[in-house]
Amino acid sequence: MRPMYINGTFTNGNAKEEIQVQNPATEEILDSVPRGTPQDVEAAVTAARSAFEAWRKMGANERANLLHEVAEKVHKHREEIVRLLTLEEGKPYSENDEEVEWVLNTFRYYAELGRHHRGSVLAAGSPSQFNFIIKEPYGVVGCIVPWNFPLLLLAWKVAPALAAGNTVVIKPSEMTPLTALYLAEHCFDHLPAGVVNVVTGYGSETGEPLVSHPDVPVIAFTGSLATGQRIASIAAPMMKKLHLELGGKDATVIAEDADPEIAAKAVAYAALINAGQVCTSTERVYLPRRGAAKFTEAIVEHIKTLRLGSGLEPTTDMGPMIGETYRAKFESHIADAKERGAKILVGGGRPANLSKGFFHEPTVLSGVDHSMVIMREETFGPAVPLMEYTTFDEAVKLTNDCKYGLGAVLISNDPKKIKQFFDDVKAGTIWINDPLTDHYAGPFGGMKYSGGARELGEEGLEQFRETKHVHWDFNMEDKDYWYPYGR
Repeated sequence: MRPMYINGTFTNGNAKEEIQVQNPATEEILDSVPRGTPQDVEAAVTAARSAFEAWRKMGANERANLLHEVAEKVHKHREEIVRLLTLEEGKPYSENDEEVEWVLNTFRYYAELGRHHRGSVLAAGSPSQFNFIIKEPYGVVGCIVPWNFPLLLLAWKVAPALAAGNTVVIKPSEMTPLTALYLAEHCFDHLPAGVVNVVTGYGSETGEPLVSHPDVPVIAFTGSLATGQRIASIAAPMMKKLHLELGGKDATVIAEDADPEIAAKAVAYAALINAGQVCTSTERVYLPRRGAAKFTEAIVEHIKTLRLGSGLEPTTDMGPMIGETYRAKFESHIADAKERGAKILVGGGRPANLSKGFFHEPTVLSGVDHSMVIMREETFGPAVPLMEYTTFDEAVKLTNDCKYGLGAVLISNDPKKIKQFFDDVKAGTIWINDPLTDHYAGPFGGMKYSGGARELGEEGLEQFRETKHVHWDFNMEDKDYWYPYGR
């Protein structure tokens, strides 16, 4: 069993039971972690709170060097981290290698950004006054991390939080806690005790106590809308700062000028990376009635060539889903679409040649519409539902006909359509011809029910700093606008 990391020490804490971590490709048990308790959360928060004063007052250069050292250690242990990530999460090795690349570069980026500036100076109201703005850390940040990108989404929270001068308590998913603990052991071990803590366990037993703790003013969470709403309801009476990224139902629009072969490959990548288990996965595809047949044929033929298997196999294009519960939900969306008239063009079932693991064939559906669950609710699986449109205005309207607003993709070289798309589509990220590509300096986050948080970029740092205005008058003297007014 791999212990938790609290106050610079590995411990089982108050846990009386353990949680087994399963390989989704083989269903074998990889290891186990403590089933943490509210008392363990209390210990971690106490450690983080004690470490906060020294950490926030540390010189910017020293703190930046420590974050750079995190990145160097991730680079040093890269091969071991990628392998462990592949075993516990299931993505192909190449996708996990890219995830680890993002982790180390995120720490490098915020190491530098964190010492870039701390505020700004304002024009004074009079010659004897000095007005300036200071950006300050909040204190302890609770980082609740999902299973689909266990390290990338950890880094997107932890790196800017630390760079801003906060300390953190990380609650990884109970399905993928091993890599977070590996980072604690090999990559965070040089940080002062209590600056980073990792508590394992279930949401109700460790997540909720972290959210409700009075000494945790910020909660950074990526996950489902329902869990985000639960967090908001708990945090509201304490006026906590909430940093919520709550998923999406992203659309890809294929314009009439798009090359069907290129568009097919773009959609397959956007819809099927990590078996469709990405918050920005393309889960709705709108294609023009003229040209629909060519695109449909191209994507069906392309998807037929994709290979399913263990992420450790270099020939694998798509790995398993994370667990049986998630696969069953995905299959219910497919079943609902079929019952309402959708047609399966390829896939539609579990692969016959893989008896173990939570695999599902990538599935292309035609004849879908917005009455179907698969076009309304987050599916989080390897589906490509195709719906035809007549005019580009209709395509934009269909894209916006959704409660989520995380991202949207357009495949086109028509400048008028491109401008209309990014002007009119309500989503936090708009991709033109290059789906799901992020930028370290480009803020990532959603609109509407996807939440209002932003990760990456300067905005990602600002999420973990609060603003203080200082008004300083050099002259300690009686002011003519003080009482009494009649003098």
